[in-house]
Amino acid sequence: MIPREKRLPRIKTPAQIYFELDANIVGQEKAKRAIAVAAYHHMLRTNARMGGATLKARKSNILLIGPTGCGKTHIARTLANLLEVPFVIADATEYTEAGYYGKDVEVMIGELLLLAEADVELAQRGIVFVDEVDKIARKSHGAVTGAGNRDIGGEGVQQALLKLLEGRRVFCPTDVTQHWSKHDFVPVDTTDILFICAGTFTDLHMYGTSGKRLGFTGEVGESCDRKITDKELLKFGMLAEFLGRLPVTVQMQALTEEDLIGVLKLPVNSILEEYSELLDFDNVRIEWKESGLREIVRRSLSLQTGARGMKSVLGSVMSDTLFRGPELWGKTIVVDKSFVESELSKNL
Repeated sequence: MIPREKRLPRIKTPAQIYFELDANIVGQEKAKRAIAVAAYHHMLRTNARMGGATLKARKSNILLIGPTGCGKTHIARTLANLLEVPFVIADATEYTEAGYYGKDVEVMIGELLLLAEADVELAQRGIVFVDEVDKIARKSHGAVTGAGNRDIGGEGVQQALLKLLEGRRVFCPTDVTQHWSKHDFVPVDTTDILFICAGTFTDLHMYGTSGKRLGFTGEVGESCDRKITDKELLKFGMLAEFLGRLPVTVQMQALTEEDLIGVLKLPVNSILEEYSELLDFDNVRIEWKESGLREIVRRSLSLQTGARGMKSVLGSVMSDTLFRGPELWGKTIVVDKSFVESELSKNL
């Protein structure tokens, strides 16, 4: 068994965490700084507790709010890699209140335990990314007062998550594929598990006073430059107890044209490098021209789905070239504006 001191991740300063996030994530400067600080305090707290210290500070669970395709999942996954801890992505819409058909919230901890190869100690320092939390807002017409029928997939899930977010000893299934049947359970303490919840909160503008929209409901490339209040989130249907256990709220902005150009060109493992590598197997060289990249970004902005839409457009542009890869042996493909327009016209 590996000694505990060798298994603890080295504590990195907020500046170091920010620098590594910045190398992998384009834009979102405020979000990267806020997450770097939260992650640093989380590491300090976790290591101190494992050393036997008793702390008053609570977990720095994070709530990410931003439009689709702005990098919410990517920033959480990158953070988990930096901290060298197991990382699980859970879709909040798959879960129901305990006792109803559907996944119990303990399953997400069970999945974390599975990734940690049944190492409870390692799982208890992991990160759980809960996506689509805006979809578990109170769905009844009595969202503000709580009146109405039982909401097992909305308010019920929020209530079930409270114990995990706060930090509690829970019993996790050892077989997450059979979570609805009786089987073995393992006790796991969630006190040091960092939860990052995320959602687009698309209709949040309906519950505020400024009328500005979030997500993909506004104009192309529009960002929300005002601070979202807890009052708006409460009116939206989030429980006060749920928000209270997410002390760090981070607002992420819609990616601009320059941001999307950076997403294509800057990361070491960029999608452009992926296509170049695939075509390299067929000895096909590809040249990415600025005019071609900007046309891809322009088309993706019209979809209003951020980086996700850009991958879709790029896939359409390159589909025919990938199909004819072996026939193009030794040739060079120049991806400029005219090439993009020609390839996209084939899919119309």
